[in-house]
Amino acid sequence: MKKTDTAVADLWPGQSQSLLKALHILTHNGGLNADSRRKLKQVQHLAQLIKPAIDAALAEKDQPVLADLGAGKSYLGFILYDLYFASAGRGKVIAVEARPELVETAKKIASESGFDRMDFVEGKIAEAALGAVDIVTALHACDTATDEAILFALKHEAKFVALVPCCQAEVARQLDDVKGPLGQLWRHGVHRREFGSHLTNVLRGLYLEAHGYKVRVTEFTGFEHTQKNEMIFAERHQRSNPRARGEFEKLAKETGAGPKLLTFP
Repeated sequence: MKKTDTAVADLWPGQSQSLLKALHILTHNGGLNADSRRKLKQVQHLAQLIKPAIDAALAEKDQPVLADLGAGKSYLGFILYDLYFASAGRGKVIAVEARPELVETAKKIASESGFDRMDFVEGKIAEAALGAVDIVTALHACDTATDEAILFALKHEAKFVALVPCCQAEVARQLDDVKGPLGQLWRHGVHRREFGSHLTNVLRGLYLEAHGYKVRVTEFTGFEHTQKNEMIFAERHQRSNPRARGEFEKLAKETGAGPKLLTFP
């Protein structure tokens, strides 16, 4: 009984216990183990950070669309729908995931939960074409998948973008071949991984700014929950920003590395 009470205390008012059980975040008895509690805290905190974007989209449009990319088991999409879209009675959540077994499981959970404004698209982020999208999210999209999410947001003219990158290795591999005075910053393997990850996210932020987004980078949860806790949140205010584009190109040139997907014509 104590375990169940502790789990209930971790939930937000109105949060569906049956959904969390279907997602295997709660046990059948309503309890939480340590791993599930970390997972729940992560997604809840991210949902709180994304809420202003959802509120703005609901205020601006009758049927706003949120696309959750590289959705995996769709934890984020389900919880955003449960907390915000279900109570609003309008708006749609579309999850894009390449693994068919995860898509089928998510469809079953959505049907059983009565989430009739959730859709699931099987396929790669880069190949997904969904029509108009207002908000793009990508939680722990690994390596270049975050770059694909940025390009998706631009292609679909999303006003809001919320990204939590994970395990980006492309730029670190490029730095391995870069020589010169700056090379001391990444001469050691551990520094190359850390600097490559940092440089990747800095360039991502500048790329979004170059396309007219106002960008904020922050921690979305504590290190006790996950080491991959950097969140890039962007809101579009204009079509382009030449200054940010210049900074992006200058930084990429000086370091000799950058995300290959994020290039300018």
